[in-house]
Amino acid sequence: MSIFKIKFPGIVLIISLFFLSTNMYSQNLREDSQLDNRVREFLRSQRWYDMNIPSVDGQLLYDIIIKNNYTSALEIGTSTGHSGIWIAWALSKTGGKLITLEIDEGRYREALENFREAGLSEYIDARLADAHEMVKELEGPFDFVFSDADKNWYKNYFIDIDPKLKVGGCFTAHNIAEIGRGYGGYGGQADFLRYVRSLPNYETSLNTRGGGVSVSYKKSEK
Repeated sequence: MSIFKIKFPGIVLIISLFFLSTNMYSQNLREDSQLDNRVREFLRSQRWYDMNIPSVDGQLLYDIIIKNNYTSALEIGTSTGHSGIWIAWALSKTGGKLITLEIDEGRYREALENFREAGLSEYIDARLADAHEMVKELEGPFDFVFSDADKNWYKNYFIDIDPKLKVGGCFTAHNIAEIGRGYGGYGGQADFLRYVRSLPNYETSLNTRGGGVSVSYKKSEK
């Protein structure tokens, strides 16, 4: 081992830094196996309809939050809570909290019950509100946003949130496809995608494994 260190000091340093940063990152995440088991069991026990996202997209949102250690999240369009559960589950590990907005009272009430059953209510501030108005009123700042409400308003939501999104933060939107290709590639979604792609301070990609999610990272203020 001492010979290896002498001959390859740079490699040893890189390896040491890698394991150090990995350990520091893992230590920053809160582990709660009891909550994890409760959330997994609840997700498995449900059939998610009523405009909810597929599980593969929920896993994507979870992974983005965990990878970037995000703590202040906003969801526009709660439905009955499937996506909110994935987001809040990730935030339970980073020490964060989710604000989620829903305009339909029936879906809102059902989401509250689902959040309670999943054991995640303390990580969620669920609001019955018109997102067209509430998004403008929220102070922020946020480091993660998921938009899954009225598609023709996606661009407007983004414009309202942009000043409140931290540099390094991520704006995601559901039901997005490549422009001109199938559902989600026309209308309001296409207008939103063209707009966000035109911004030099954002880097946008599409994830098409589920219902189609645009992922836009804010690189700088301008």
